[in-house]
Amino acid sequence: MTVAQFLRRVPLFSQLSDADIARLAESARERNYPKNSVILFEDDPGDALYVVITGQVKVVLIGEDGREVILSVLHEGQFFGEMALIDDEPRSAHVIAMVDSNLLVLRREDFQRRLQEAPTIALGLLGEMSRRLRRADDKIGGLVLLDVNGRVARLLLQMADENDGKTITRRVTHHTIAQMIGSSRETVSRTIRDLADRGYVEVSRKAIVIRNRPALEAAAGEG
Repeated sequence: MTVAQFLRRVPLFSQLSDADIARLAESARERNYPKNSVILFEDDPGDALYVVITGQVKVVLIGEDGREVILSVLHEGQFFGEMALIDDEPRSAHVIAMVDSNLLVLRREDFQRRLQEAPTIALGLLGEMSRRLRRADDKIGGLVLLDVNGRVARLLLQMADENDGKTITRRVTHHTIAQMIGSSRETVSRTIRDLADRGYVEVSRKAIVIRNRPALEAAAGEG
């Protein structure tokens, strides 16, 4: 797949003309990052937008004691680094490759030039930032109002909704889930086993399948 063909599949750029896609592809550069490598450090200058071509990355905050809090996990077609391009502030979090990952990099100058030439990119960017803000509000509310069982249930529903609404094929370990909801791996493992025992989900090596969505929504405080 060419860079232009890939960009056409990215929702942020899907409404661009072929000419705009071609110009964007000319200014983009591919970079490979091995598993566990740091792509961005918190407080780095915001000099580029990154789009995931293949692989999976996590956006994290790291405490002084080394403990990680995962803000989000991003995969093919999703992007990061846009905030620093808009407000000229340093990076707000670390971004780390969870597996070997191939990324497309758009430098600040090139991206801002494309924004001026193709306002639909700006509209797409605003839409995605709005969705991320809503997810952040939802996550904060879950941390405050829900117990671990509810937080796990809500995260499973969100990951299923990224696919077909009932199947989670994205590989995310219990340790990663724990870092995303502010709990421990042991508690998450126990909670998922309990959800499986109650028939809410079915867990296999390849996927997690939601078997009783209304019950899982009720556990997540959405019923």
